[in-house]
Order: sequence, then C-alpha cells, then structure tokens
Amino acid sequence: MRRVRRTASTAKTMANTELIEMQLEQKQLLRNLLELYQHDLSEYDGTDVSENGLYGYEFVDHYWVEAGRHPFLIRVDGGIAGFVMVRQNGGPDSHELAEFFIMRKYRRNGVGTEVAHQVFDRFPGKWVVLQMPGNKPSQVFWRRVIAQYTGGNYREVSVPDYPGWPAQEFETR
Repeated sequence: MRRVRRTASTAKTMANTELIEMQLEQKQLLRNLLELYQHDLSEYDGTDVSENGLYGYEFVDHYWVEAGRHPFLIRVDGGIAGFVMVRQNGGPDSHELAEFFIMRKYRRNGVGTEVAHQVFDRFPGKWVVLQMPGNKPSQVFWRRVIAQYTGGNYREVSVPDYPGWPAQEFETR
C-alpha cells in the first residue's frame, strides 16, 4: 500500500491529508462512497436512484482488472474524507481524472487542492480534467487548482467524447 502524507494548511484548518491507493478488499468502501458522490452530482446531472435506492457505478470493477486505472482513498486526520479515481487516457503518460470526491465536511478548507496536487505529482505527464457542464462550482474549483498547480500553464480544450464539457489540459513533470 503506497501512502503519500502531507499537511494541508489554510486559515480555516490544519489537516493531515493522506492519499492511499485502495486495495481490492476496499472495493465495497469505494462503492459506498460513490453513492454519496453520485447523490451530490444528481443536482447537476438529474440522475435518479434505481428501484433499490442506489445509483450504482458501472466501472468500479474495472479499477481492479484493467491496467492504467487507480482508485485512491482520501483520509484527513485518519477519517475517511473522499476518493479519487485516475485512469490512463491514451497512453502510459496521459492521464484523466475520472472521479474526484471530497465529502462536504472537508470541503473549502484546502483538502481538495492538496489532494489534487498530490495526484498530479504522482502521475507525471499529460493530464485532462473534465467537469459536467452544469456543475459551476466544480468548474471554478478545477480552473483555480490547475492554474495554481501549473502557474497558469494550461489550456481549455474540447474533448470529442464529451461535447460541451469544460476541460483543462496540462502537463506535469
């Protein structure tokens, strides 16, 4: 299990933030967190739960059977704070942020920014980060985080598979 430990600090909080690559035995934990994430996103994408009361996420198993997919658990001061899912995007040095979730308790205190920077540092190369068209808070967050991380060296792009979705492209070292 690989762990990266850093301290994120802002005027609001001082938190010990860990990004931990998830193991197979944590798959159900990821499924559970994905339900919270999809509940938050339903405000923007209009998705309803199934007759079982669940959203479901069809690609969970892929993260343990396909090369180039990486699920991470986020912990803050030992507590579960969210997850990140990264996948290769066309080659070993090309990455896409598939899913990124910070639980509400941990938002707006620097945790999301710290975690994003840790993820970008972990996977050097080309990055694409997409946001849902209606999710304005996400768009503001990612433009700010990416501009800060790259010193403004990124570009807005169109991704053919996601027409109308805002996206930023940049490279890490």
